[in-house]
Amino acid sequence: MRIDKMLANMGYGTRKEVKGLLKGGNVRVNGQPEKSAKAHVNPENDQVTVMGEEVEYREYIYLMLNKPGDLISATEDAHETTVIDILQPEDQVFDPFPVGRLDKDTEGLLLITNDGQLNHRLTSPKKDVGKTYFALIEGKVTAEDVEKFAAGVTLDDGYQTKPGHLEILLSDEVSEIELTITEGKFHQVKRMFEAVDKTVTYLKRTKVGKLELDEELDLGEYRELTEEEIGYLKGITNLE
Repeated sequence: MRIDKMLANMGYGTRKEVKGLLKGGNVRVNGQPEKSAKAHVNPENDQVTVMGEEVEYREYIYLMLNKPGDLISATEDAHETTVIDILQPEDQVFDPFPVGRLDKDTEGLLLITNDGQLNHRLTSPKKDVGKTYFALIEGKVTAEDVEKFAAGVTLDDGYQTKPGHLEILLSDEVSEIELTITEGKFHQVKRMFEAVDKTVTYLKRTKVGKLELDEELDLGEYRELTEEEIGYLKGITNLE
């Protein structure tokens, strides 16, 4: 890896600013001054210091966000605030992206990473990774709805969904439910309920697989995943 890219990725400035650090003699590799931005280093084996401070290189970042209902699940947008916009600069330098997509008005668990392979596997329908949602539904949700969801419902565009596990927490004029699905079509949860003549009025994702949203996180707050949580996600997608 080029040393200017490594240092830029670790938040030491833009490529141009990093070039200035190098030319100024502020960077050492294995104790020797390095002034060339084109020099290649092995982050695993080479010791790199900037102004005497050792650089601890990280290739990937894994975050859990409690997404509020006013952010879009994108890396950038000319008009809307994205989930990446609210990250700290030291996390943004990793160029992370949301894993899958939550609708703008949907709250809850959103994973953010720059690990493209894990992202692909978590969002691939072939991996059957369940995503669990809590929702408020206008109208009484019935056992008949549970059966329909278990068989898969037909959406407004004719698409037949994969089976979903619907659990009724409260059946009333405004029902409370929990739904687990293994795919993520556009507005899927809302459209599944529209298929049984009901309306979602509130939606929150609570789990990816068995990884639960950290309830200590307020809306808009995030934290890094633990090594155990990262290992779990890699395990369920056969990445390890």
